[in-house]
Amino acid sequence: MDNHRFFSPHEGMSLSDLSGLCGAELADPSFAGRMVTGIAPLARAGEAEVSFANTRKALPDLAKSTAAAVFVTDKLAEHVPSGVAALVVPAPQTAFARAAAVLVPAAVKPLRLTTPGGVAETAIVDPSASLEDGVVVEALAVIGAGAQIGAGSVIASGAAIGPGTRIGRDCHIGHGATVQHALIGNHVIIHPGARIGQDGFGYAPGPKGLEKIPQIGRVIIQDHVEIGANTAIDRGALDDTVIGEGTKIDNLVQIAHNVRIGRHCVIVSQVGIAGSATLGNGVMIGGATGIAGHVTIGDGVQLAALSGVAGDVPAGARWGGQPARPMTGVLRDAVEANQRAFGRKDRKKGGEAT
Repeated sequence: MDNHRFFSPHEGMSLSDLSGLCGAELADPSFAGRMVTGIAPLARAGEAEVSFANTRKALPDLAKSTAAAVFVTDKLAEHVPSGVAALVVPAPQTAFARAAAVLVPAAVKPLRLTTPGGVAETAIVDPSASLEDGVVVEALAVIGAGAQIGAGSVIASGAAIGPGTRIGRDCHIGHGATVQHALIGNHVIIHPGARIGQDGFGYAPGPKGLEKIPQIGRVIIQDHVEIGANTAIDRGALDDTVIGEGTKIDNLVQIAHNVRIGRHCVIVSQVGIAGSATLGNGVMIGGATGIAGHVTIGDGVQLAALSGVAGDVPAGARWGGQPARPMTGVLRDAVEANQRAFGRKDRKKGGEAT
């Protein structure tokens, strides 16, 4: 296999320093001075790389591991091979994520293709736009009249920022993304091809067909939000579309006008949320789920992949299916359907499955 890598290895960090940054305990202090330079899957991590194991399913790979160190729970620590340093921590994957951000920092933010700093010669920036110190505008990006962009933000090649749009500090607007009619907080990442602030899908029936309803609202995106590639977030009709602080949205998600999403939600690929739906804080939505308009989903709700949500969901609920309902019912229905499909019946004394 070609050994070419797109992310350069770290210059080296001792396990003592790394464990301190990640809140892990080094089971054998004699490994404290060992240097690590990168990360890798458990099955192929090498002598200078770090990996993790957080369930017993990982034990076969852990037994054969030649990694420099492995993040493990206290219960798995005894299975770490001799010669491999055990970094004991309650949540190995979370600790591994922190280690990865330190060892491969370039992978945390989207790729920059051109300008090392300042405004590229081929970028178009309206004279009335306001850019704080340290803003990078890459080749062929366009920034409209009256736009405001905070210090440390990057507008990648081919991106378009609409008139009057405000983007906070240390944001990254990916290649070819469009952002208009929007107020963006700090530390926001918008990946390539995302569409933010285009008009919502609103029409009224009339004698000559459908009449377009002007969409005059905004998109408000709070701090530390991440929005995946080719995701579309429509601006509000009369009110605003709001994405709460810390929410993470995958690629290929559709969020319609007037939707309000709470803080620290997770929305997976191909989810569609219809207009004026409201999501509480900490909601987790599995892939390809559809949510009807004007419904309310409470705090902490978990929706399984491929769910169809047609009504309100109470806080803390775990629902799935089409139409979505409590998971206990979904699983029971699946068992019954399986029995019908295969013509089976409960085994009884002296009986046989048909």
